[in-house]
Amino acid sequence: MQMDPKSYLGRGWSFPVRLHEKEGTISFSEYERDIQESIWIILSTRKGERVMRPDFGCGIHDLVFETINTTTLTDIEVRVREALAAFEARIDVMRVSALSDGGGVDGKLRISIDYVVRGTNNQLNLVYPFYIKERGK
Repeated sequence: MQMDPKSYLGRGWSFPVRLHEKEGTISFSEYERDIQESIWIILSTRKGERVMRPDFGCGIHDLVFETINTTTLTDIEVRVREALAAFEARIDVMRVSALSDGGGVDGKLRISIDYVVRGTNNQLNLVYPFYIKERGK
């Protein structure tokens, strides 16, 4: 039996969790998709939110309602980089940039992350939307 050369990248429940319609089993994600979903989970989790892992997550949620300026954007970039370094060992983060959509009026930021998957050297990116102000306010 030949082993899949990417199997070390991992396999886990898909995020968000969903079922296969026909089989009724839990859907899984593999390889780069599993890594992308892991990044999404890390960025979406507030520190202290996860039971038994109070250190898990990203500190960007502490910046909600802050003024959107260069200092805040830089702080977001640092917090994202630190969270990914701590909780996603399968990647090397190359660049993180936080950019304001619409001049910051609506409070929506785009956090762009360029990363390399260790072992395969695949270069990928992910854009994570983050609302620094409540939507609709």
